Amino acid sequence: MEKVPLTEERRATIRHRTLKGGRIVTNSGFSTLQCTVRNLSEAGARLRIASIVGIPDTFELLLDDGQKFACRSIWKTETEMGVSFEQA
Repeated sequence: MEKVPLTEERRATIRHRTLKGGRIVTNSGFSTLQCTVRNLSEAGARLRIASIVGIPDTFELLLDDGQKFACRSIWKTETEMGVSFEQA
């Protein structure tokens, strides 16, 4: 995974600010971690989490409104991460 400076803009689509609850789902649904979606687009999202420790590079994001996304981590800090949505 590439470390990209947070100031460098590389998004293909515009992300819209949001404040949605969600869960990072791993281990075939046996492990979940609460997160907050801070911005969202058709192609990806920025997630705020308590800690990135133990989060794999690919996982499922389940929003509180029922939307599901297969995700790939693009960048990480200690408490935030940017993800792209993978094609199903």
